[in-house]
This record gives sequence, C-alpha cells and structure tokens, in this order.
Amino acid sequence: MIVVLLNSYIALLALFVWLRFIPLNLFWKLSPVIVLLALLVGLFIPMGWGAPSGPAMVIRYSVQIVPSVSGEVVDVPVVSNAPIKEGDVLFRIDPTTYSAQVSAIEAQLKFAELRLSQMTQLEQRGAGRTFDTEQREAEVDQLRAQLEGARWSLEKTTVRAPAEGYVTNLALRKGARVTAQSAAMAFIDVSHTVLGIEIPQIYARYIQAGQPAEITFKIFPGRIYTGRVETVLQALSTGQVQPSGLAVTPPDVQSAPFVVRIVLDDKDVAQRLPAGSTGLAAIYTDRVKPSHVIRKVVLRQTAILNYVNPF
Repeated sequence: MIVVLLNSYIALLALFVWLRFIPLNLFWKLSPVIVLLALLVGLFIPMGWGAPSGPAMVIRYSVQIVPSVSGEVVDVPVVSNAPIKEGDVLFRIDPTTYSAQVSAIEAQLKFAELRLSQMTQLEQRGAGRTFDTEQREAEVDQLRAQLEGARWSLEKTTVRAPAEGYVTNLALRKGARVTAQSAAMAFIDVSHTVLGIEIPQIYARYIQAGQPAEITFKIFPGRIYTGRVETVLQALSTGQVQPSGLAVTPPDVQSAPFVVRIVLDDKDVAQRLPAGSTGLAAIYTDRVKPSHVIRKVVLRQTAILNYVNPF
C-alpha cells in the first residue's frame, strides 16, 4: 500500500512539473523521500498498533473416541467425513455378555430381596435375628450397585457422538475388536470454532476483548468477514516451565507472536470452515483510527489476490 501511495505522489509530482505548476528544484526532487518518511512514521508504523494484522487459522478440537467397554464391533453406521449430530451412533459393540451379566444380577437381586423380606418378617415375629436382616440388606444394596454398573456397561456398548461434528480417517470395521484403553476413531468437534490470529508482540499492546476484527480466508477469496476479539491468550509454550530434576536451562529468548482468538459474526460461515483454513485478519483497536482505513484497503487487496495467490 505504501508503494501505491508513493507512486501516486511521484506520478502527480511529475504531472505538475510537466505542466509547469511547480519548478523542478532540489526540494521537489527530494520530496518523494520526505513523503516516504512521513508515510512510514506518521501512518504505516502506527498502523501496526492501531490496526494490527496477522495470519489466521481455523482450529477444530479433535476427540479420541475410546470405548468404555471392550468387545467385538457389530455395527459401524457412521460414514467418514459426513456431518453427524450429538448423540448419533458411531459404532456398536456386541452386547451379549453385558446383557447376560445384567440378567444374572437381576436374578440374584430378586432372590436377595425375597430373602430380605423373609428375614424381616421373621424378625418382626421375634423368630429371627437383627444381624441376619442387616446382612440381607447389605447383600441387596451390593447387588443393586452391581446392577447399576452392569446396566451402565450395557449402555456403553453403543458409542455415540459427543457433540456435533464428523469422524475422519475412519478405519474401524465390523468384526474388529476394541478395548477400553485404545482409541477406535478420531472425532472432529465442530460445535465450537476456534479462530486464532498471530499478532507480533510489539503490536499487541492495545488489543482488548470486544474490539472489531475483519478476516479474509484463502478458501473464500474476495470476501471479508467480520468478527470480535474474544480473548488474548495469556500463555505461550516458550514461557512455560515444566518440573524436572534438572537445573535451569536458559532457553533462546524469542519474541514469539501472541495468539488472539476471535469469534465470527456469521455463525454459518464458522461452521462451514474446514479445520486448517488459513487467512489474514486485522483487529481495529481504539488507537490510531485514521490507519484503520488503510488497513481495510490492504485487507481487501489481499482478499482479491486470494483468487490467484496460493501462498
């Protein structure tokens, strides 16, 4: 943008000299340098503080689907990369053994409740001991707890989607055996879109939650979408210290960019964006507001160039 403005000034200056409106003296010869410095110091450098910009990426949460019970897979109704809703069936595990366990405990519980009833009647008539009644009550309570756990295991033989999203890289097939310690598939949660922007540290000083933002995506060239700053992440991995048995090892100090999360105003677009979608975003702070116009022009130029620029 600064090149466009400078070239426009030089073209206008050449026109005025050719029309003899101004003399071609030393001052006018050096004026492009003066204009360049004025644009840099007065507009483009402060624009980094008033309207910072940086690369953006769409991030999706990936959930490892680990079954709560083990067994043979008898049905996989889900299709890879097809949209599914929360609660839809991902796959089913053979419930035969778990159903049999529930039936067995139910039979034991029915018998234990009958014995408890008999012991209670004997105690009320004075022909039974209180200890025997309390022992039968403990057996009934224990079997009820076992039955609740068995029913839970039986219910977990049907594995359902934890949220709205889709399964990717699906390799699970009918007949495979899954265990409660290993992931069976990868589920991509699309119920919440995470949009992160990298902002250099020197330009992040005036960014606050709620400020307006604009973004253009490579996948949607020529379009500008609006949003709001949600938060500025307060931690980077370079500033993290993990406990260990070693002495302090000074890391290489680098001014890594901060990550700013924004929320798009158009929720439908947020849902349609694939994970890994990249683009360029700008945040408009309360400072250096005249620079906002230049930043908007630059962002729209980038949006148009996205038709031909793959990088």
